[in-house]
This record gives sequence, C-alpha cells and structure tokens, in this order.
Amino acid sequence: MRQKGWLEFSRIELAHLRKMRVAMEKHPKAWTAWGNLFRRKVIVGSLERFQDFIVISLCIGLFCVMLIRLGEMFLSFLQPLDLRQITSDILFILILVELFRLLIDYLQEQKISVGAAVEITIVSTLREIILRGVLEISRDQIFGVSVFLIVLGGLLLILPWISHIFASVNIAHIEGKQNPQE
Repeated sequence: MRQKGWLEFSRIELAHLRKMRVAMEKHPKAWTAWGNLFRRKVIVGSLERFQDFIVISLCIGLFCVMLIRLGEMFLSFLQPLDLRQITSDILFILILVELFRLLIDYLQEQKISVGAAVEITIVSTLREIILRGVLEISRDQIFGVSVFLIVLGGLLLILPWISHIFASVNIAHIEGKQNPQE
C-alpha cells in the first residue's frame, strides 16, 4: 500500500470537504462562531476580563484591610499613645489608599501609572525607616536607602520629561504611518 502525499486525497475525503464547504456556505454564522472561539481578539478579551476580575478582587481586599487597620488605629487611641506606632499606622493606611488609587487608575486606563508607583515606594521606604527608627539602622543601610530614595526622586523628576519624549515619538510614528508619500 502506497502512502498518500500531502496533495493526494481520496474520493471520500474530497466529497467530505465539498460537503463541509457547502455547509459553511449555507450556515456561515455557525462556522464563524467556532472560528471566533479561536481568534486572538476573543482570547485576549477573555483574559483581560479575567485580569479585571483579579484587580477588582484586589481592590475589595485592600478596602477591607484599610477599614480593619483604620478601626485598629482608632482603638489604639484609647490606650496610651505611641507616636511611632500611630505614625506608622497612618503611613500604612496612606500606602494602602495609594495602592487602591493605583488599581482604580489601572481599571480605568488599562495601564500602570509609574509616577504613582514611585510615590508609593518612597512612602513605603520612609515608613519602614520611621518604624525602625533612624538611630537603630546601620550606617550601610542608611546609605543604601538614601541612594535608593535619590534614584526614586530622580525618576519622579524625570518622568514627565520622559513621557513627553515618548508621546512626541509616538505622535511622529503615527503621522509617518498616515502620510507615507512624504
């Protein structure tokens, strides 16, 4: 028995292919529904909806944690005040609020705000320093944290300039696509 090449079909296979073509012509919506199932846009859209569900779950979780920490902070006012702990709690709640805002911005615009992420990182770093106390941190750690904060501050200052450059490059790229004859 001889093997078939990739172009050779039997009469039965050709008849089956003809029947499928006729069925596709008679009922195009049924076949496009199956085709849409495997299209890239449908898959990406489904994954984006699932990702939005995850972000919404994170928002709800952050909101619950904020309420719990806020309640604990108000209950701690009934006891003798520890200024370091209260400052740490307030900064922690502010960090959670900023994270919540970052997630809401992501849901609205579908992109992460780098400026907000840098601000959250700066406040988180300063909270850890306040929580531990500057005098209890070693000299090398203070030097490392200082360099880290300088780099983050520089990034925060440079960010508007960088986004302006990227926006002008993107506009030039779009204009180049629209006017190919020039």
